[in-house]
Amino acid sequence: MNKPITVTQPCLPPLEEFVPFLQQIWDNKWLTNNGPLHQQLEQELADYLDVKYISLFSNGTLALMSALQALNIHGEVITTPFSFVATTHSLWWNKITPVFVDIEPEYLNLDPNKIEAAITEKTMAIMPVHVYGNPCRVDEIQRIADKFGLKVIYDAAHAFGVKKNGISVLNYGDLSVLSFHATKVYSTIEGGAIVCHTPEMKHRIDNLKNFGFRGETVVEEPGMNAKLNEVQAAYGLLQLKYVDGFIKKRRQITELYREQLKEVPGIAFFEDQEGVSHAYSYFPILIDEEKYGISRDGLYEKLKLNNILSRRYFYPLISDFEPYKNLASAAKENLPVATKITRQVLCLPIYVELEEDNVKRIVDIIQNK
Repeated sequence: MNKPITVTQPCLPPLEEFVPFLQQIWDNKWLTNNGPLHQQLEQELADYLDVKYISLFSNGTLALMSALQALNIHGEVITTPFSFVATTHSLWWNKITPVFVDIEPEYLNLDPNKIEAAITEKTMAIMPVHVYGNPCRVDEIQRIADKFGLKVIYDAAHAFGVKKNGISVLNYGDLSVLSFHATKVYSTIEGGAIVCHTPEMKHRIDNLKNFGFRGETVVEEPGMNAKLNEVQAAYGLLQLKYVDGFIKKRRQITELYREQLKEVPGIAFFEDQEGVSHAYSYFPILIDEEKYGISRDGLYEKLKLNNILSRRYFYPLISDFEPYKNLASAAKENLPVATKITRQVLCLPIYVELEEDNVKRIVDIIQNK
């Protein structure tokens, strides 16, 4: 009872299974720079995720920044205020102006119905986020992009393994960017990746993450150092053996929460989308203060008093942070749905080793406010 229940927790593979990978690295004396384990992980991930090409990165933020470079994006990019701040930071580091568009209330993704009104002659791309792993309305977004000649880069940090009607959501848009951070369903400790559709684009992305080098003596353009090392690649190969079991366990926890919370007035949650294979990355609830009796922040503090660490994810909106709050598109009247949701949302603990008794304890606190 004294040990806190955290909102998430990494699921580590058996240590004894990691040691042979380390021995291989020691024997190879190859620690980074596209080593054999890195190459193996790229191929195994492409096969697992059912995508054509994948380029591994040292983290998801550098992958987002490189994706924008790979497509030569500048000017303005339409994006969501309801995400982790790295989404918009990647634009700032590329000297791109973010244009915030409101979200739709069903699954809290960028609302396609609001995109066209935000397009100007400076708009070059749309950067939606598959929030909590729920796929965006990809067909509608692509229709708009095609109509106006825009690129689409998906922040798919939450969407590892997610499929819609049997097709990986990573196959939509021009590029999709993954995060393999320690808190994610699938992890390489730190890490990320860009999914693309042609060998030419993969070649460009691979060069960009390696200082822009092509071969030993030629630099094609200014790149960065964003390579994934061999130790993390080894960890990722091992995690891939277990990820299906991780997702199955997370689904069981999700279903338990849903069953236990369905009759609580003022508490709403998301059901699975029809035709979608989910990864159950998060379990967010929305709290209607009037119906529930206390505010989202009130419940957050009550859980904390009971040593349960939930997370107000995403709060504040990116558009409320200092670097972005003075943008015209950041005005609250422009973002009514996102403004409402950010005051209601609370992500409850979910991780593979979360015991059923602790789920019921969390629910009991919510029920007996």
